[in-house]
Amino acid sequence: MTAAIEVSEADIVIVGAGPAGIAAAACAAESGARVIVVDESPGVGGQIWRSRLGQPRRGAARHWIERLARSGAIVRTGASVVDAYGDDRGGFALRVEAQDTHVEVRAARLLLATGARERFLPFPGWTLPGVVGIGGAQALLKAGMEVRGKRVVIAGSGPLLLPVAASLRGAGARVVFVAEQASLRRVASFALGLWRRPAALVDAVRYRAGFVGAPYRAGWWAREARGEGTLREVVLTDGRRTRTLPCDLLCTGYGLVPNLELARLMGCAIERGVVVVDDEQRTSVAGVSCAGEPTGIGGVDLALLEGEIAGLCAAGRLDEARQLFARRAGLRRMADAMERTFAPRDELRAVATPQTLVCRCEDVPVSAFDAAWSPRQAKLYTRAGMGPCQGRVCGPALAFLYGWPADVVRAPVEPARLSALQRSSDRTAPRPG
Repeated sequence: MTAAIEVSEADIVIVGAGPAGIAAAACAAESGARVIVVDESPGVGGQIWRSRLGQPRRGAARHWIERLARSGAIVRTGASVVDAYGDDRGGFALRVEAQDTHVEVRAARLLLATGARERFLPFPGWTLPGVVGIGGAQALLKAGMEVRGKRVVIAGSGPLLLPVAASLRGAGARVVFVAEQASLRRVASFALGLWRRPAALVDAVRYRAGFVGAPYRAGWWAREARGEGTLREVVLTDGRRTRTLPCDLLCTGYGLVPNLELARLMGCAIERGVVVVDDEQRTSVAGVSCAGEPTGIGGVDLALLEGEIAGLCAAGRLDEARQLFARRAGLRRMADAMERTFAPRDELRAVATPQTLVCRCEDVPVSAFDAAWSPRQAKLYTRAGMGPCQGRVCGPALAFLYGWPADVVRAPVEPARLSALQRSSDRTAPRPG
């Protein structure tokens, strides 16, 4: 006997309750549209607006989250989208697993605001306990991780290095070294360009002051993490010299990659690793829009603006949306400059040894791969990408190492119980929410 599926209906269903999804939902719902927001996290805000344990949100995060609460949009957190497809009425249906409930959300329009995840590039020892993502360290810190007195090295790329270093120092950690793999010339050029965005420049200076005394060096990266059973030290290099530093926590990561699984499942056009959208944030699939990091990594301000535009356009408020186009264009130019500045250097492809794991879910080392393969061959021959993360970690690494495109996406998009995939005919009557 199959389980009954609860059916919810709306005008617009939004996947993702980070800044882009929140802004889109608030703008559309304030216009009278019936909006349902679905997010797998236990609360709204995404990773960027996750509040630190016991501390209230402030600033833009508080403003937008309170605005969402007043808007009338229905928000379902702790809910994973495992399938998405066009329905028989010309709209869309999402199969959602929410705790012990199976939900089918139907809507005339679908807006994808699925955010991004960290990009990890393999190097010897990167799977040791004590090695975490840069964004992961920030999330753990907000969740209450104790770092007081711990020796911390941060080695990776991107603007996130500065606030994470400042936060760790503020929590009592001993920040030993911050290594940015981008060259000093590129970082300096990007910093000089921040005069167009004084607020961003002030933030950068404030974050750097937050870990004053700790070295920050451009053109350095992690070559090896060492330890027996847990991290003990990290070897850094600039390609000519090396430095070996004792540490208890190594935070590493090479920027962000968009979460494109749902966009690809829906057949949206993707170019250069991002979803293609028009001025109104519409994708190549009629009725499907996209906002935030899936259209290009650009930070919270750009995500908010794209969300506003997408929500306003979905609700028919085109004149108001057009007033935001020029600001969006400026932020996209800044995002393009950031992408060029912090793109992983070619030398990082040679850091991993033949024994270094690439797919840590299935314990697949570098030596198991052949650069002449396709992604499908790599999966069939090695099981890379078939573990619990479904290629979310090793996929971007393999794309960087071998230039492989992303493999085909099939449902379930997220790990799910078999009962969540059953298409039951025993459904409850459609109802809002």
